[in-house]
Amino acid sequence: MNQLDQLKQYTTVVADTGDFQSMREYQPQDATTNPSLILQAAGQDTYRHLVDKAVGEHKNSALAGDALLQSVLDRILVLFGLEILEIVPGRVSTEVDARLSFDTAATIERARRIISAYEAEGTPRERILIKIASTWEGIRAAEALEKDGIHCNLTLLFSFAQAVACAEAGVTLISPFVGRILDWHKADTGRDYQGDDDPGVQSVTRIYQYYKRHDHPVEVMGASFRNIGQIQSLAGCDLLTISPGLLGELQSTETPLPRRLNPEDAATLDIPRVSFDEPAFRFAFNEDAMATEKTAQGIRAFSADIVKLEKLVQEMDV
Repeated sequence: MNQLDQLKQYTTVVADTGDFQSMREYQPQDATTNPSLILQAAGQDTYRHLVDKAVGEHKNSALAGDALLQSVLDRILVLFGLEILEIVPGRVSTEVDARLSFDTAATIERARRIISAYEAEGTPRERILIKIASTWEGIRAAEALEKDGIHCNLTLLFSFAQAVACAEAGVTLISPFVGRILDWHKADTGRDYQGDDDPGVQSVTRIYQYYKRHDHPVEVMGASFRNIGQIQSLAGCDLLTISPGLLGELQSTETPLPRRLNPEDAATLDIPRVSFDEPAFRFAFNEDAMATEKTAQGIRAFSADIVKLEKLVQEMDV
């Protein structure tokens, strides 16, 4: 049995891609997208029809200006999501505009609009995860949305403080970024990290163990992997979202893949419960240079790709 099949025995495998063919090939349970992946896919002839459809549907719209552009972009995201849900049996994550990462009310409004669009197509909200950046404002938005039965995936998560705040808010799922944590530490120290010494692996392991020890039902989905060693070290995590290249490596590797994380072991650990109100959260987050820098960098990057997607739409004379 190859390592991908072994991994699927105790971890839900999620496709980290906007490429439909890769999803069909590796048969993940769920799929997750982000503005960068959608932009990359939208620029390919294979997926251009989805962009054309979204634009065409708005040709005679009563909307104008920014409202029209936002509506087209939301439609593109939903059309990609609907196609993905024809392939995967589980859920798809659809991301709220990263430029709203510090606006709780606007994030809630946009998330509700996305969910309504899916439901209008006959897709139940249980199959959708709304992706929101793990800022204090984003976590508060997710808390409100979860109370309405809108499930959230808190992304751009790099610190323990963010993870604890997400658990206290009752979010459905978090996506700690393993590879980007590693990138920061390699650049900061000049060291190479392998296996359990990898700071990204250590971060996800700590969060996973804390959640299981204190019975937080939040799902932990490791994300942003740089090599299969990181995936192997987190085998047993609730979910792992993996790029097609690394899925292929796992599929071509035949050696045994032991489970590294399990809730029974975590439940026996001596881990104190902690809590963060807003001032404590902001201070703890500020004290973590890596988390502060990588969260900001991620928001900037996703925002820039949204702008590029907007320009693509504008060039189509919507």
